[in-house]
Amino acid sequence: MENTENKKVRKGSLDKRAKIIGAARDLFLLDGFDRSSVDAVAAKAGVSKRTVYDYYGDKQSLLLAVVEETSGAVLELIEQGIADHLFEFEDLEQALVTFCEQFVASANGSSDYSALIRLVTVEADNLPTSFLENLDYATEEGLIRRFTEFAQTGLLHVSDPEMAAKHFAALTFLMVFNQPKKNGALEKDQTKRILTEGVRVFLCAYGRIQP
Repeated sequence: MENTENKKVRKGSLDKRAKIIGAARDLFLLDGFDRSSVDAVAAKAGVSKRTVYDYYGDKQSLLLAVVEETSGAVLELIEQGIADHLFEFEDLEQALVTFCEQFVASANGSSDYSALIRLVTVEADNLPTSFLENLDYATEEGLIRRFTEFAQTGLLHVSDPEMAAKHFAALTFLMVFNQPKKNGALEKDQTKRILTEGVRVFLCAYGRIQP
């Protein structure tokens, strides 16, 4: 009986946390962090103000929790793309291009990605520098691991996998995301060209050195 009651309490807590995070995310995106009050978050979530404070301590901690929750969904997109395309392949260039294509398509269809970009851009002053640095590393960690392994097996010539991951992102999917868009999205062939050329430039710098 006690175990059953404990499970109910834990589930209730998770449900409340999810409602608070969802309400805070909506308000931070709509009104901004500074103009969003804990009272408004509590009202939108259907909980008491005290519950919000009990779970998250203060408004900045709530913002950090919102960004962490949102970034977790984006990290899953990256990890899924790596699992799908960067473990078993015949041609590294094509594998990298296909990985980028999948991530771009997933991110463009993801409210989590657009929310994350907006939150870390607009609310950067309300987020600790160390938090943003850790977030950057987290988004690159999967690629860092694969690039390290590619270097060990001779597929890439990489002395600094973390820098290589930054260069790769900047040349490929970040290049796509930063392009001016008509009607909200790039044409598929334009996206393909940017990603393919970006991967080729990356491989020119980091590709295996032929004897």
